[in-house]
Amino acid sequence: MRKADIVTRVSELTGVPKVDVLVALEAFFKEVKTSLKQGENVYVRGFGSFIVKKRAKKIGRNIKRGTSIEIPEHFIPAFKPAKTFMDAVKNTKIPS
Repeated sequence: MRKADIVTRVSELTGVPKVDVLVALEAFFKEVKTSLKQGENVYVRGFGSFIVKKRAKKIGRNIKRGTSIEIPEHFIPAFKPAKTFMDAVKNTKIPS
């Protein structure tokens, strides 16, 4: 499912025009990105958490050249699903 599919589905379920749903969805994504850039985690009860993970500095290797480079410490975004969300997906049977 793509973003356009989500917008269509939410619009059908709520009766809100697609343009308004798209604006709201984009605003949500923008706010999540802004919060993560500032180091703040975003928690959505029953869905999951958008979190910032710290990756430690490490040594990487270029196998072709046989050289090593130092990869500095950095942060990456991650998503951790809520337990209720994981259980719902785990217990779902996907048709073949």
